[in-house]
Amino acid sequence: MMTCLEETSVDSLLWEQEPNNLVILALAHGAVLYPTRVAVQDENSALTYAELFQAVHSLANQLQPYRGQAVGIFMDNSISWMIADLAGAFAETIVVPLPLFFSAEQLLHTAHDAGLKMLLTQEGMPILALYQSAGLLNANPQAWHDASGQHKVGMYALSNPYPVAFPKNTAKVTYTSGTTGSPKGVCLSADTMAQVANSLATASWASLRDKHLCVLPLSTLLENIAGIYTPLLVGTSTTLLPLNKLGLTGSSTFQSQLLLAKLKQHQITTAVLTPELLYGLVMHLESSPTSLPDLRFIAVGGASVSPRLLKRAEALGLPVFEGYGLSECGSVVALNTLRHRKPGSVGKPLQHVRVNFAPDGEIIVHYPAMQGYLGGATQAAQSIYTGDIGHLDADGFLHITARKKNVFITSFGRNVAPEWVERELCLSPSIHQAAVFGEAKPWNTAVLVVDAQATDSAIDANLHEINQTLPDYAQVQHWIRASRPFTLANGLTTSNGRIKRAAIQATYETQLNALYGEV
Repeated sequence: MMTCLEETSVDSLLWEQEPNNLVILALAHGAVLYPTRVAVQDENSALTYAELFQAVHSLANQLQPYRGQAVGIFMDNSISWMIADLAGAFAETIVVPLPLFFSAEQLLHTAHDAGLKMLLTQEGMPILALYQSAGLLNANPQAWHDASGQHKVGMYALSNPYPVAFPKNTAKVTYTSGTTGSPKGVCLSADTMAQVANSLATASWASLRDKHLCVLPLSTLLENIAGIYTPLLVGTSTTLLPLNKLGLTGSSTFQSQLLLAKLKQHQITTAVLTPELLYGLVMHLESSPTSLPDLRFIAVGGASVSPRLLKRAEALGLPVFEGYGLSECGSVVALNTLRHRKPGSVGKPLQHVRVNFAPDGEIIVHYPAMQGYLGGATQAAQSIYTGDIGHLDADGFLHITARKKNVFITSFGRNVAPEWVERELCLSPSIHQAAVFGEAKPWNTAVLVVDAQATDSAIDANLHEINQTLPDYAQVQHWIRASRPFTLANGLTTSNGRIKRAAIQATYETQLNALYGEV
């Protein structure tokens, strides 16, 4: 049983418990070596390394009965989320971040799939009523708060009859956004996540002067590692704000001016963005220029990024570095850096990663790898077949050319990677999203999300111009106007912005068939 922080030194506590989690060790050492340095802050408060360690230790003490069991976190980005995540790791529970954007069906699936025994959340969150109606929620919840009383976590024991066998050394289960209603749980060890965090610190040249702003949900593995673990390993600071304060409301609305204001107000130096968020910033800055003198490193990933968008960002002075990764590899695999940068590539593989390729060009990533999928076979070999087609160039930069399952073959026998064509289409100011199709067809078609004010003739002119930059087999000959944006809420994108092709094709099947005279 843990003792109170006030009754023992951090050093003696660590010696007694012998924790093997490098992130927790970094936090504890920070509490000793630089106790008054700010570790995390929000709009109204801040915790030093000593205060954060004390808060994490206090909550971990209450989580001790759940050691080795699954503990879910369902909260907006906040200091409380960070404390809950670290406390779960300190108490050696299996932490399961639950995305706020998950549907009721998905939240029930994850509770059963992971065998959740405890839920860490806040009063009034809709998940409580959902779990209550499903008979999962026990009575008599507990409440935890830090010494200041500003950061609170509700602790709700769950009556979960579903037995779950976790792969050995599982410390976290992160759920992929998935292409179906039942996303997979990826089981990761603490060591794998720490390796990725350490490599990110090296690649980004992280320093004590850095202030990272978490823009993506903390339930996203990339932000969890880059926004919490990497700063703690370096000994620097994280800024956590509710997503609506950053201009992210719901699953499809982004007010770029709010994010820009927070980047400037908090003198942020590093952040992680999806391509769609970067596009929003670029569009806003092109029309309303503003300076961000402190910002030095923006990592962009989650989906393919057009080289022309990167050039527009660079012209505005945005320090953008494209990367690539997947949950099965603990998040980031490759990243462009200040020293090694090549636009159009996703950077060089990080220092802990080895990459090679299958005969068909599929990227294979070797160590670290996940422990396995929850409910599936344990990951025996430390190799992940990514499903992405790519290559390393002569300088060692990784290039992603297509998603293996998305490549289609036209009736003329030409292979087309739709992501490539879609990147070019979306550089038109009038085209916001695109989905390209053409399997076994003589020409390619597209479903386009365009400006409401844009006329069909204007879009036709844009397509003609873009087609001149593409080989004939990749050109889009006909298109239809989408009736609504592709969003997470309507099931047409994943959480990181990747379009769900099968869902889009099914939604517009009649109109697409009509373009080929098939009715």
